[in-house]
Amino acid sequence: MTHPLLQFIWRGEIVTLPHIAPTRTLLQVLREDLGHHATKEGCNEGDCGACTVVLGERQGERIRYQAVNSCIRLAHSIHGMALWTAGDLATPDGTPHPVQQALHQCHGSQCGFCAPGFAMSLFGMYQNQVLHDQPVTRANAQEALSGNLCRCTGYRPILDAAQQMAQLPKVQVDESKLLQQLEHVAQCSQGLEADFSYEKPATLNDLLAARAATPQAQIVAGCTDVGLWINKAHMDFAQVLDVTGVAELRTVEASDSHTVLGAAVTLTDAFAALEQDRPQLHPFFSRFAGLPVRNSGTLGGNIANGSPIGDSMPLLIALRASVVLMSVRGARELPMEAFYTGYRKNVMAADEVLAFIRVPRPQPGEQLRAYKVSKRLEDDISAVCLAIHLQILDGKVTQASIGVGGVAATPVRAVATEAALNGQPWAPASVKQAMETLRGEFRPISDMRASAAYRLEVLGNLLERFWQETQHPDEPTLQTLSLAGVAP
Repeated sequence: MTHPLLQFIWRGEIVTLPHIAPTRTLLQVLREDLGHHATKEGCNEGDCGACTVVLGERQGERIRYQAVNSCIRLAHSIHGMALWTAGDLATPDGTPHPVQQALHQCHGSQCGFCAPGFAMSLFGMYQNQVLHDQPVTRANAQEALSGNLCRCTGYRPILDAAQQMAQLPKVQVDESKLLQQLEHVAQCSQGLEADFSYEKPATLNDLLAARAATPQAQIVAGCTDVGLWINKAHMDFAQVLDVTGVAELRTVEASDSHTVLGAAVTLTDAFAALEQDRPQLHPFFSRFAGLPVRNSGTLGGNIANGSPIGDSMPLLIALRASVVLMSVRGARELPMEAFYTGYRKNVMAADEVLAFIRVPRPQPGEQLRAYKVSKRLEDDISAVCLAIHLQILDGKVTQASIGVGGVAATPVRAVATEAALNGQPWAPASVKQAMETLRGEFRPISDMRASAAYRLEVLGNLLERFWQETQHPDEPTLQTLSLAGVAP
């Protein structure tokens, strides 16, 4: 089986690489195949950010820039994109980019190992915000750098640099030239032979046909999990089917009743769409991994992965979302919680793909909170995730939906607790009874993240917090505590 050509724009030129294996990562191609060592290998699992690069992708007549982890990004996934690394920021005569100048002026580096990743996250922020005259605040700088870990410098000077770079003379990318080069690569890709080890269909019909023909192929999207299988579990796949090129799966459509998200919509874009209706979810979404992971990972991938501690699923269960599965045989829709059959197992047939996620839009009387409890505030895996969604009319719970993660082999719905709340007055006595029901509904395990007893205690405490927050919606202390995931 042949490997397809890999083409991308780097340093102003079209790079063409033949014979790149389907599971070779972008970091491996940079460091081992191209001999480029400005991009560092740290954790090799998308956690530390030392390997961060920026990708540019055409969207209409503009370029969208996104910082991603190159260690878990498959090389072929950047075909037809532009690439920047930490070695590409300065001009050919050595003049530093404003990002580099700001890091230098603010003393934002000591050992320097993590600095290339920080610089690239800042470069993505520079392209998306500074050049569009959007202010760089301390808060959005922290979010942009949430996927980058510093081991010695400390974050204060790096955050200073994020704000300082906006004060320096602007440096622009020649997007006109870049758009022409990207169009050239796109035209060269048309009509290429499709019998390859790495397939990236452009339409939904092509994807379904490819899935039917090669059910053994490993489906990938952002590779934020499959990349770990490759790097840490040393898994290899003879065939890879990439869904991120399918135009229909990258759409977000809103009707009066639902928001429909394509499975290949990135977590960044999916969360932004859901926030439009429910802005209170932003703190929860900002704690989902780091920005480079959210820029690569997809909502469909997080769902299909099926991890019992995947943070999007409890929320979607609480929102009564459904998933649409498709194949050449047709389509079927089922509730989110019915998708799972066991630990990382689901109901998809070998020729099916997860295509769309349908999320109901808010209704009058809705009360919604999502809580994540973890050892670190940012870029960490949940010990417990709880999403509570109630309809409260005239002081009575008319509908309760509760999704829970970290307490069973799959993300689950708290059915007994919902029943304990439905039809009851939203009052201390019914809340107390629901707390006990919630603590008794699951049998979690003890592991390195938390003990079973802690998880059960926190579940009840979070429900009590939800009650308190609905009674005091403008109380800043309670809102701040909920972000930290600290039990009252």
